[in-house]
Amino acid sequence: MIISVIGGDDAPPEAMRAAEEVGRELAKRGCVLACGGRGGVMEAACRGARAAGGHTIGILPTVDRRGMNPYVEFPIVTGIGYARNAVVVLTGDAVIAIDGSYGTLSEIAHALEYHKPVVLLGSWRFSQDGHEQPPVIQAGDPKDAVDKAIAAAEALVTEESTRMEIAAHGD
Repeated sequence: MIISVIGGDDAPPEAMRAAEEVGRELAKRGCVLACGGRGGVMEAACRGARAAGGHTIGILPTVDRRGMNPYVEFPIVTGIGYARNAVVVLTGDAVIAIDGSYGTLSEIAHALEYHKPVVLLGSWRFSQDGHEQPPVIQAGDPKDAVDKAIAAAEALVTEESTRMEIAAHGD
């Protein structure tokens, strides 16, 4: 399973600690971490994953590896700038957003557009008349975020398998 972790370059210390713990927790569960491959939340998450023996994919916006964080194991050089945000979220089976600014907001929008589960950990809040709007999932801490992302990704896979089985049998 691949989980995309998104968040800003300029994150406060508590977001960096949370990102590193998310990375560690994903690695412990055997998940591959995908991200934008740069600094901030992305670097902290990759550092946590690699420290726990996990694997990391960095989807870079540039035409080379300059600016890539040192914890990216598998860099993907795109040369497509911010358009790579769509690739970051499409790579994952679910998305965990930690802190972040407008780039993170665009990634959340892409994930929702493509029906990817989105777990928010200290990131953007979405509401209408004070009610949280699905399918965004709030998490209270890094472990909770990973639990919810994995559960949502597994539920999506089960739903897709059921739909395919029904279509194959014509029921």
